[in-house]
Amino acid sequence: MAVKIRLRRMGQKKAPFYRIVVADSRAPRDGRCIEEIGTYDPTKDPSEYHVNEELAKKWLANGAQPTETVARIFKQAGIEK
Repeated sequence: MAVKIRLRRMGQKKAPFYRIVVADSRAPRDGRCIEEIGTYDPTKDPSEYHVNEELAKKWLANGAQPTETVARIFKQAGIEK
């Protein structure tokens, strides 16, 4: 099973809010996830994010691949493999 760390869209129309989740790569974007590890709000200036570093590092060590956007958020938060 290929595991990805990606964003799940929440919020109203034209007011997106995202949750950073660990999910099977074959699952739909807003479908079932394995675990929720943080949030991301691009509507605020500057963008606001909260990440549980322990969970993120655990999943990265277990082989989960972050998407480009999540990798950028992790880099800003100081989380690396």
